[in-house]
Amino acid sequence: MSDIKPYQIAVPSARLDDLKQRLSLATFPDELDEAGWDLGAPLADVKRLAKHWQHRFDWPGVERELNKALTQFTTPIQCDGFEPLEIHFVHRRSPVKGAIPLLFIHGWPGHFLEVSKVLGPLSDGDGVETPAFHVVAPSLPNFGFSEGTKKRGFAMEQYAETMNKLMLKLGYSEYVTQGGDWGRHISRALAHLYPQHCKATHLNMDSADPPSLLSNPRLALQHAVTPYTKRERDGTTRSEWFSKEGRGYNLEQSTKPQTLGYALADSPVALLAWIYEKLHDWTDAYPWTDDEVCTWVAIYWFSTAGPAASVRIYYETQHADAEAGGMTHEKMKSYTPGVKLGFSHFPQDLVVLPSTWVRTQGEVVFEREHESGGHFAAYERPKELVADVRDMFGKKGGAFGVVQGLNGYST
Repeated sequence: MSDIKPYQIAVPSARLDDLKQRLSLATFPDELDEAGWDLGAPLADVKRLAKHWQHRFDWPGVERELNKALTQFTTPIQCDGFEPLEIHFVHRRSPVKGAIPLLFIHGWPGHFLEVSKVLGPLSDGDGVETPAFHVVAPSLPNFGFSEGTKKRGFAMEQYAETMNKLMLKLGYSEYVTQGGDWGRHISRALAHLYPQHCKATHLNMDSADPPSLLSNPRLALQHAVTPYTKRERDGTTRSEWFSKEGRGYNLEQSTKPQTLGYALADSPVALLAWIYEKLHDWTDAYPWTDDEVCTWVAIYWFSTAGPAASVRIYYETQHADAEAGGMTHEKMKSYTPGVKLGFSHFPQDLVVLPSTWVRTQGEVVFEREHESGGHFAAYERPKELVADVRDMFGKKGGAFGVVQGLNGYST
């Protein structure tokens, strides 16, 4: 297709110069004696990272590595009622005939780079003993190197519509998804809106309500009489921590994203501190290098729509009109018949729920708990995530054969 075009990351030198000047002029706040992570990103860490970003971080080298490692494209996608948006995506086709089309969906503060460690293993299966996948990893609209909308109301329905239209445009009339964070929510929206195309979802983030006697009597009874496992007890503690101490960002982004946007768009240090806090708190002691952190944040700083655009997904979803059929959080938790579900539970994710809760959402054919790992599973624990996806869709998995291999459009 002529409007699917190869893409290479190429940040102009003027933007690099501007970034370094802003970093050189940064003013840092003071800090209380013996301040810790409970107050937010520590001053010494942010100063060190800002200095590294200004003086030692090699963005042109990162560009070359990403362009070499990831085969990237852009193509216009138009949602009903909105302007066409140029969508950036990574596409790695497996050489295996009949490989399974897999849509990898990132969240916030993630991006397409999260797929980098699982891309090869997922596409390199032999298609016999180990399933093989055609992997598509987009930058969501308003994120990364995709364009952002200028209209209000771009919420879950539109994110799902964009993802579905992208997969259909690539020739994948049936596909499966993998996602955490907003990737989890968009996967659920796809299951509700496009079950004829989205045949199964593997999720590495929990979001569900407890089973009720009216809607889920069997699960409700099981929940009532079965003691929680250690994983579920620990998960309750982790979820309570996040609810009480970790959701401040969510409240701001869900209510006043424009006000926050001034800091994110104007100050690379503000953006760095805002995201670095999550990289630290949401992972399971992942050993972030300074280069990794700077790369992660730089993709937001250099993003096509700008870093402020990425947080609007919270506001638009929070304010979706349920009466008008909007894809609210509650609707995304409801049962989806015919779309098989799989869950990987990582103990340091933001919300870690009992099995009886997540099983209220559909036919769960795969579930596995892990002893370590956090919110960014594909990046933190790539081997574990790859094994889970392979087991779910392999010969002995509950989602085996949900997609009859499709070759799709060869980019």
